[in-house]
Amino acid sequence: MEKIQHSHVQAKGLKLHVAEIGTGPKVVVFLHGFPEIWYSWRHQMIAVANAGYRAISVDFRGYGLSEHPSEPEKATFNDFVDDVVALLDSLGITKAHFVAKDFGAFVAAMLAILYPDRVSSIVLLGVPFLLPGLSPLQSQLPLIPPGFYMLRWMIPGKAEADFGRFDAKTVIRKVYSMFSGILPPVAADNQEIMDLVDSSAPLPPWFSEEDLAEYGSLYEKCGFRTALQVPYRTMMVPCGLDDRKITAPGLVIMGEKDYIMKFPGLEDYIRSGKIKESVPNLDVTFMSEGNHFVQEQAPEEVNQLIISFLNKHCD
Repeated sequence: MEKIQHSHVQAKGLKLHVAEIGTGPKVVVFLHGFPEIWYSWRHQMIAVANAGYRAISVDFRGYGLSEHPSEPEKATFNDFVDDVVALLDSLGITKAHFVAKDFGAFVAAMLAILYPDRVSSIVLLGVPFLLPGLSPLQSQLPLIPPGFYMLRWMIPGKAEADFGRFDAKTVIRKVYSMFSGILPPVAADNQEIMDLVDSSAPLPPWFSEEDLAEYGSLYEKCGFRTALQVPYRTMMVPCGLDDRKITAPGLVIMGEKDYIMKFPGLEDYIRSGKIKESVPNLDVTFMSEGNHFVQEQAPEEVNQLIISFLNKHCD
């Protein structure tokens, strides 16, 4: 970890925090999800750097050590896409491979559609090819129970009040515990999402107290204002790209025990091959014991899958 270098780059008037290791023309950019930050890619960054790639992990605006936009409640997925393009320009990178997790997969997919000349390949973990508006699963949305965490966190003020009862480190502990489960977090009518997990619940064995401290300290700095806006309060806003295809080669890595697999229609979307209507040149890999945090849970296996894919599609 001590070999990872840290800096800030300017993107649309904001300073974005960048972690980097490795050198050379073969570039891999890592895009995090929630509740993650650059640090969630620590294992993959070192592995791909050792394999001959330049590894870059960015904190999205309002996350980690990156600056908040002046009005976080107006942030959109398009802002995040623009930030990635600005990051590439600032670092003098013409084209890169992208590895994205959770809502970072939305950003990577939009990037691959809007800027195909900047994308060599995409690897998506935890979320397959989806776009804001949850295309192409819109018909399944009425099946989501009202207590589902995603719907709760879409309501302005709801999550703020729920999260605000705890310090940032405890919130991250609870979210990591919930999201590591096989079932989606769903609260009863008289229950808050944070109360689904006891504050003293043990961490997953692959997530140490030191890891939690790193996440907790960074979320103490950045808070959750931007994180609740993007993805949760913009997730249902269509981006107008539903009929566009991704031409870059892609890889989806999903854990069989990822709670996301229980999202209405999602597993069939992947297994039926319908996903390839949007990403024709796509490989899909399922990890039998994988949960929503496969890159941290089983880093060696994930690293091997990513590096093998990158080597296959390296320009």
